[in-house]
Amino acid sequence: MSEATDRARGALAANDNQRAVAIAVAAAQAGDTEAIALLALWRLTGHPLPRDLADARRLFGEAADAGDAEAALTEIALLANGTGGASDWPTALARLALAAKRFGGEAAKHLTLIERMNLTEAGLPQQVWDPDVIGQQPSIRKWSALLSPDECEHLATSVLDLLEPSTVADPRTGRQIAHPVRRSSAAVVGPTRESLPIQAITRRLAAATGTDVRQGEPIAVLHYAPGQEYLPHMDTLPNERNQRIMTVLIYLNAGYSGGETHFPANGVNVSGQLGDVIAFDNVLPDGSPDPASRHAGLPIRRGTKWLATRWIRREPLDIWAPRGQTLTPR
Repeated sequence: MSEATDRARGALAANDNQRAVAIAVAAAQAGDTEAIALLALWRLTGHPLPRDLADARRLFGEAADAGDAEAALTEIALLANGTGGASDWPTALARLALAAKRFGGEAAKHLTLIERMNLTEAGLPQQVWDPDVIGQQPSIRKWSALLSPDECEHLATSVLDLLEPSTVADPRTGRQIAHPVRRSSAAVVGPTRESLPIQAITRRLAAATGTDVRQGEPIAVLHYAPGQEYLPHMDTLPNERNQRIMTVLIYLNAGYSGGETHFPANGVNVSGQLGDVIAFDNVLPDGSPDPASRHAGLPIRRGTKWLATRWIRREPLDIWAPRGQTLTPR
């Protein structure tokens, strides 16, 4: 951390926002790469500066050009997923190739993974996948090995530093407490961590399920240790107009026993293998929650299970808006 950014963070910790911003701006103008990246982060989070996604994307690019490898990956993610401007896969891919050559490391790994995928110039999959129907009421579809082992590893490890025991807000106190239903560790792949390989995966899921990639919530990665489980539940949300109409599950590893995804309504148990994907509908034809979609993750008996979840909404989401508001159709 540079001396200027250290002082700026100190001022922010002391609730002197004006001084923190002044220090960071002066340092950025003097060419301090870390200060530029800090301003980008503040523009992204909306504190202590007002949120400005377009300026955040610009500043991350400026920090990348000044030599910040982490800022480069963030800019690439924002370029591709359309944060702060139109989605621009070709430019994001070109920036990734530049970052891979300049920094190596994670950028080079991401580029290698992308080059193994069969993608169009717009980052879309070139093939079509037909699922096997393995259950009715609810409809459950399965795609075997839709993801490669390397893609599964990339997705699972993308949030290792964020994994925490699953919690939920206590309705009485507002504090985070142990989740009463989900007994696992979990983390969400937010928009700044949506590497190009992850975005290519979400586009593949959208193509396979016949949905718009913008309908998907950020991917959640779950880790289950022996004895952990996800008790019977439904994925639909209460009092939500833009409902979760579909759930997509990605099985990220093998070598464990137990942990089947169980559907009590039709008695189906799904034991996914590495790279398998299942999808099931959460709503009835009239859009109301389908009680038959109730499901559970059975306890792990041996080993550990890694799973990714992507909930699909009825309409596209703006994930930067409060509570993920619906996007205006365009």
